[in-house]
Amino acid sequence: MMRVQNKLMNKIIDEFDKIQYDLTRKIKLENDFHKENILLIAGIDLAYWEENETTIAVCCICVVDFMTKKVIETKSMTDEIAVPYIPGYLSFRELPLILKTFNTLINKPDIVMFDGNVYLHPRNMGIATHASFYLNKPTIGIAQSYLKIDGVDFIMPDEEEGAFSDIVIHHKIYGRALRTHKSVKPIFVSCGNWINIDTATDHTLALINEESRLPVPVRQADLETKK
Repeated sequence: MMRVQNKLMNKIIDEFDKIQYDLTRKIKLENDFHKENILLIAGIDLAYWEENETTIAVCCICVVDFMTKKVIETKSMTDEIAVPYIPGYLSFRELPLILKTFNTLINKPDIVMFDGNVYLHPRNMGIATHASFYLNKPTIGIAQSYLKIDGVDFIMPDEEEGAFSDIVIHHKIYGRALRTHKSVKPIFVSCGNWINIDTATDHTLALINEESRLPVPVRQADLETKK
């Protein structure tokens, strides 16, 4: 029985690998928009729990006015999760519920931020990168902890607001360790798709307030999942 389960899991991973590698060739880490046209930015986060041996998740999306940092719309949906947790393949577990929730939005965002690593991923295919192809939106990943890839550590940025250090792996910038407040732990910014690292950094800093080291859209989505 265990051997059959292992074969099935290996088959699933092989299928997931093929999808990720096919999409990787289509990633563009350059701006696909004019900065002056960015009006709304959304944050997405999910939370999980168990009910009667069934995994349940809630997806929360908060749409924020880029200029005022005010939340103008919040949507959430809850559903059973069929795909098991497999490290490196989180997008296959979360994407169906994300898309369902996103489709209920009245105010469609110009950019979408996700709680998690994205290009900073072994196959450059974290949730925000994967989701971009279905949302058809530029995406950014904001992670609170560092995902070490191929043994590469990050360099701690200076103790100043806005200080950052690039995370370079295989001669490519995978992301940035970004200090959003003085003497506060850095966050890790990486591009999802259709945006460059400088713009992703600038937009992240523009959405920081005094309440958190996280940008407002991601912070508010996280708070909503806790409700």
